[in-house]
Amino acid sequence: MTTPQTSQASAAPLIQVPAREHFRVVLIGGGTAGITVAARLRRQGVTDMAIIEPSRKHYYQPLWTLVGAGVAKAEDSERDEADFIPQGVRWIQERAEEVDPVAREVLTTSGLRVGYDFLVVAPGIQLDWDKVRGLREALQTPCVSSNYDFQLAPKTWEMIRGFQGGTALFTHPATPVKCAGAPQKIMYLAADHWRRTGLSERVKVLFGSGGKVIFGVKPFAEVLQGVVARYGIDTRFQHNLVEVRGDRREAVFEAPRPEGGMAQVIIPYDFLHVTPPQSAPDFIQRGPLSHQQGPNKGWVKADKYTLQHPDFPEVFALGDASDLPTSRTGAAIRSQAPVLVENLLAVMRGATPEARYGGYASCPLTTAYGKLLLAEFDYDGKPMPSFPFINTFQERRDMWLMKKHGLPRLYWGFMLRGRA
Repeated sequence: MTTPQTSQASAAPLIQVPAREHFRVVLIGGGTAGITVAARLRRQGVTDMAIIEPSRKHYYQPLWTLVGAGVAKAEDSERDEADFIPQGVRWIQERAEEVDPVAREVLTTSGLRVGYDFLVVAPGIQLDWDKVRGLREALQTPCVSSNYDFQLAPKTWEMIRGFQGGTALFTHPATPVKCAGAPQKIMYLAADHWRRTGLSERVKVLFGSGGKVIFGVKPFAEVLQGVVARYGIDTRFQHNLVEVRGDRREAVFEAPRPEGGMAQVIIPYDFLHVTPPQSAPDFIQRGPLSHQQGPNKGWVKADKYTLQHPDFPEVFALGDASDLPTSRTGAAIRSQAPVLVENLLAVMRGATPEARYGGYASCPLTTAYGKLLLAEFDYDGKPMPSFPFINTFQERRDMWLMKKHGLPRLYWGFMLRGRA
């Protein structure tokens, strides 16, 4: 009688096979752009779609300016992401880590490989707090805040209403940012609040901007220059914030010397609102879908008119992470989304994409409590007013009401449902 022999050597090795899924259309990002496109595709009858998005919450970020100004609540800008995933669309609640456009796969943080026939890239933009030395530590102090963070926007209002005088410094980085007007919107509202409360004579408002001008479209820039003069704001252009010394209340900028080269400029502050540097997500920057050199380095390539990727025709991009030469705003996405959907559907049918996006973007610039300048323009910087019989080249109360009440309703009820 023989005894069966067993050994670890004879056992079959356990092989971990990466989990895989495949969809007709995959969307990276469940923010404004991703949800809007997904909703529009579903309304066109597209099925077999997936959205890769890690966040449980969805935010209407334009409201954060009003939160920082004390006229809106932060919680009103927040909804559950699940409420806006279109019915029938698979929600992969993970973060994208890598895109392989040759294999047509997206790798997620868990190791899941998500295959696609067509890909929509809309991961949004990331806030690079650590690119400003000392900024994270300074944000823990009582006199530094930023409306670019859901948790910090209410702090901005506490700082504004508690301010008793001194230097109030507002910054704008040299990088692209989402809603390029936001850094100055809160500045104007703060200045107006201090004017209304009789503090104007005790406050010096200073704007340190990495840009060269107050606004890139001349007719609106002229209005804003008048706003700056009205509040007596000291503007320092080509001043890029590189460090915050929270213990000493000093902001350090890099600025060009008249004779050439760069110099450090130290500005003491008593109140500091920072707009952090911003960039495309890291996996986009290092991946094959983005520019690897040149002025658009790190941003996703997309034809400026069709939104189709020039190297991979089954890939489309829109929104903040794309290289589209226009402002990164929700209004821009609202104009980009129907063009992208029409062109994607054409490519899915084997046709040529013919819809065109002309670069429309708008920036609702709050210039005072109850006043707003609605800047609308295209790729060429040509004004594109969308309200007939209304002069939008001036500060208006009706536009303020639109921003405060109308646009949030349009966003939650129509845009994210693919209806507007």
